[in-house]
Amino acid sequence: MSEDMKQAALDYHAQPKPGKISIELTVPAETQRDLSLAYSPGVAEPVREIAKDPENAYKYTGKGNLVAVISDGSAILGLGNLGPLASKPVMEGKSLLFKRFAGIDSIDLEVDAESPQAFIDTVKRIAETFGGINLEDIKAPQCFEIERALIEHCNIPIFHDDQHGTAIVTVAGMLNALEIQGKKIEEAKLVCLGAGAAAIACCKLLISAGMRPENIFMIDRKGVIHSGRDDLNQYKAIFASTTDKRTLDDAIDGADAFLGLSGANLLKPEQLAKMAANPVVFACSNPDPEIDPKIANEVRGDLIMATGRSDYPNQVNNVLGFPFIFRGALDVRATAINEEMKLAAAEAIRKLAKEEAPESVLKAYGVDKLDFGRDYIIPKPMDSRLLTRVSEAVAKAAVDSGVARVPYPANYPLNSVDDIR
Repeated sequence: MSEDMKQAALDYHAQPKPGKISIELTVPAETQRDLSLAYSPGVAEPVREIAKDPENAYKYTGKGNLVAVISDGSAILGLGNLGPLASKPVMEGKSLLFKRFAGIDSIDLEVDAESPQAFIDTVKRIAETFGGINLEDIKAPQCFEIERALIEHCNIPIFHDDQHGTAIVTVAGMLNALEIQGKKIEEAKLVCLGAGAAAIACCKLLISAGMRPENIFMIDRKGVIHSGRDDLNQYKAIFASTTDKRTLDDAIDGADAFLGLSGANLLKPEQLAKMAANPVVFACSNPDPEIDPKIANEVRGDLIMATGRSDYPNQVNNVLGFPFIFRGALDVRATAINEEMKLAAAEAIRKLAKEEAPESVLKAYGVDKLDFGRDYIIPKPMDSRLLTRVSEAVAKAAVDSGVARVPYPANYPLNSVDDIR
């Protein structure tokens, strides 16, 4: 960033008072009677009701609209392991997005844990406070163990957004891009450069969406993940191919799609040139993608490209997913966010890109039109229809798959955050 932009970012987080979120009252607290109802002796009545039936916590407290954003700071953005306290600005930002886009109250929690088990124990003990938990910026492979254990022990949605949020939005965009390029997901050959949490989650969800495992070539720092390697953890081993391909240069030859979740400038122009006709390239490393979009489009005029950046077309942005996924899950008191809900979210996002963009979106992005095609395969984050479509799809999928504890909400579909209690 420029020096001006760096200073603007610091000022944004520091002014008018430090931080980006605050707590506000939802009931009057002006009179003696108000205080008697809010605390002693009146508060004893909801306490008794919750003791009789724990589900009454959703009726008498803010649990049902409260999500914790929790991190150990071991994988902060692209900055690495800088510790829990340094992750706080990011976690506050995630809480801001929950409130801004889905009306969800959210609090950030930074956990200084000496081991994955200590982190698990800490979160497990406080989980009842919340309607859901968003895990964030936890390095692989610990993130897999942490999420699995918390899902097993907690009766609320546990969602590692670096994995599943990225996967949901990626799958939505990839399905549309392949469709525009005239390719079927069942036949497409994908090279995934990167083998961390996001890469593994993306490839798993692509398989759930119809991609064949044998058509995925995942690459880590040592090369193609193949069945002859003896250095693979259990998470990478799932993607071990029976192949003689050993390098990115080998794997990219004739590939239909490339998914980059690795580092800057790792896909060379000559490698892009070797891809099949009408390729799809998702170069999602931030802030610098695996290949510069300008260079990529010079090399391949038949390309569809997406990045993680807002200054190029087709931004793969998790904010298209997680606020609305949690909104739908919370509104039916889901006990988990399962595969059916993830695929429903991806499908809702995918379909929305095919609809005519409203004037409010065009104005927000300073354009005259947004037509489904090479430069518009995925909706814009400021599209307010995401709240309606994605939340509704997730809530329905939760009910249909049996993880909802209450029926489909009477106030659905939501048209704005004003519709939320």
